[in-house]
Amino acid sequence: MRNLKLIWDFRGPVSKHTAEHHLIHLKEYIKANNLDIQITGVETTSEMHSYAYLVVEESKMKPIRDVLKPHRGQIYNP
Repeated sequence: MRNLKLIWDFRGPVSKHTAEHHLIHLKEYIKANNLDIQITGVETTSEMHSYAYLVVEESKMKPIRDVLKPHRGQIYNP
């Protein structure tokens, strides 16, 4: 079974702070819905671009995607 990384991009000088704040809400959603999602985080690619993400099994992705509306996704390779 493949794992997918759902990604929310943030751009600008406060992108890291915004991504970190968004991650708080992602974790709240995971907890409130009793989801078995262990891998979440924030990555910074430059001073002007950071993103929050969570990793989910492909078979469980669609309902999460439909509710949380990530900007993009990719196959997760640890």
